[in-house]
Order: sequence, then structure tokens, then C-alpha cells
Amino acid sequence: MTVKKKLRGGLIGCGFFSQNHLHAWQQLDDAEIVALCDTDPKRLAETAARFGIRKTYQGAAAMFAAEALDFVDIATTVNSHRALVELAASAGVPCICQKPFAPSLDDAQAMVEVCERAGIPLMVHENFRWQTPIQRVRQVLDEGAIGQPFWGRVSFRSAFDVFSGQPYLATDERFILQDLGIHILDIARFLFGEATVVSANTRRVNPRIRGEDVATLLLTHAGDVTSVLDCSYATSLPQELFPQTLIEVDGSLGTLRLQADYHLTVHRREGETTVTRCEPPLHAWAERPWHNIQDSVLNIQAHWASCLLDGSPPQTSGADNLRTLQLVYAAYESADHGQKAVRL
Repeated sequence: MTVKKKLRGGLIGCGFFSQNHLHAWQQLDDAEIVALCDTDPKRLAETAARFGIRKTYQGAAAMFAAEALDFVDIATTVNSHRALVELAASAGVPCICQKPFAPSLDDAQAMVEVCERAGIPLMVHENFRWQTPIQRVRQVLDEGAIGQPFWGRVSFRSAFDVFSGQPYLATDERFILQDLGIHILDIARFLFGEATVVSANTRRVNPRIRGEDVATLLLTHAGDVTSVLDCSYATSLPQELFPQTLIEVDGSLGTLRLQADYHLTVHRREGETTVTRCEPPLHAWAERPWHNIQDSVLNIQAHWASCLLDGSPPQTSGADNLRTLQLVYAAYESADHGQKAVRL
């Protein structure tokens, strides 16, 4: 009987969101985290104890030198990504790296190239497209239920306090497009194809933060689809929907609406309308309202493990995520120049 290989991984960065990574790794049968790395000794010790991981390191180089790893999960903030990816590439260790991928397009390109030269896979932890309801939307489109899409909207509007868990978000010069908009842009690419023109408007409503907290974008896609993307952390609604993404798609044969509380309505022009609920599962380690994001973390990490085991390229590879990152920078360029249309 052949024993299936269990991938051995190291995780760098034991902060707020990486706890979700670690819970998800523990749930997967194909992979396990055998070593942790963080520069904060207290946080490192607490996380190691919480997840029962014996090997700990305060430096990534020491971890790569001491451990035989099948992959590394880089769950640190953006400015550290390039150095850590380059270090992993020099050690020949495949990388899954948190988003935003890089602080600049030059850095992102360099990270892609160094992994290509090293012959190792590189994937960006772009998890929103892996949410259960968004995967269901993609399935409905693939089935041709509403015909050929020609217009779409992807919307994320909330007043949820994301700054309490991630205080650095309040001090970043660029905020919502870089942190949340990158997810929304990736969803638009996932559903409607590559964008060829971007126009954007941004503003800051919350006076206690440094960057923009509202953004509205208009995209033209190569397949003749127009999409409107809007994201806000300044929108107080009667029902707080965080972290739900709402989606509208108009097609040649009907319409699709992913609405509040994961209700999916598909209407066909000849009159048939179906309403289903596509709420993500609530895993034992998850909690509402984060369970939608937490489930997507499990899904993307399962995809990464599967790609490593069968040698297939990951959906959100470094090269693929470069295109999403280009849209983020095009949106900032547009917003900085009075909503100028930027062609890609």
C-alpha cells in the first residue's frame, strides 16, 4: 500500500491573520506546519504553544538552514515579502505568500523571476475568489445559466472595525485599494476576464486613518464586459454584512445576484427564477462573521497543497497576481489624476 506524502511546511509571521492559516493547515490531511518563525519571541512562543509546533525560529534564514521543508507560508506584512521570497528561492523552497504580494510592481516582478530561476512554485494567498459563494457564482456562469455576461458589479461595503486587529492598516498611506480592493479586483478578473481599461475614484472619510477608505472603479474587460467595483470601510448599514461580497451579473439570457446572507438568485429571461443559499461552512475553529474568509483560507491552502503534490500550476500564481497588482496601481494612477481612464 502506498502511503500518501504529507507536505512539511514552515510558516513565517505569527500575527493576527496567520492564526487562520495555522488552523486551516491543521485541518488539511495533505500538509502540516512543522516550524514557525517570527521576530517577536513572545508571539512566537504563544503561537507555537497554541498549535503544538515544537520547532521555532526568530530568523527565516535559520529555519531554512535547519529544516527540510516542502513549502513555506509567508504570512508577514507586505514590505518583508520580497526578501523572504528571495530567501526561500535560494533555499529551493516553494512559497505561498500573503497579499498584497509586493509594495511595488518592480518588487513583484523580481519575486516572480527569482522563483522561476529557482524552479519553484510561487503562489499568492489571494483567497477571496476561493470563498464558497464566489466559487458558486463562477460555477453558475460556467454552466451558461444566464448566457454571456455583459455587465457586472462587485461590492464590499462595511463599517466593520478592521483596525483593532490590524492597527497598521490605519497608518498605511494607501489603504482600501491595496488591502481590500486587490481582492475585489481579483474577483472581477476571476468572473469577467482580464481588464483593459480602469477608471477609479477614492476618498478618505474616516479622519483617524491615513489612507483612503472608499473606492469606486469602472473596468472594461477584454470579453466585452463592463464592471463596477466598489469597496468601503466607511459605510454604516442597518445590517453589517462584513465580510460578505455582493455580486451582480447581467447576461444575455438572464441575471445573477449574490445578495446579503449568501442568497443567490438566478433569473432566466424566459421567466424561471431560482433562489439558493450558498453560505460557507462554519469550521470548528472558525467564528462568525469571519467564517466566510476562514473557509476561503482552508480552500486556497488545500489548492496549494494539491498543486504541490500533482505538479500543477496554482490559480493565483505570482505571475497571475501580477495582473491583479497592475490593476491596483492603475486604479491609484487613475484616482490621482481625476479618474483618468488608464489602459493596460
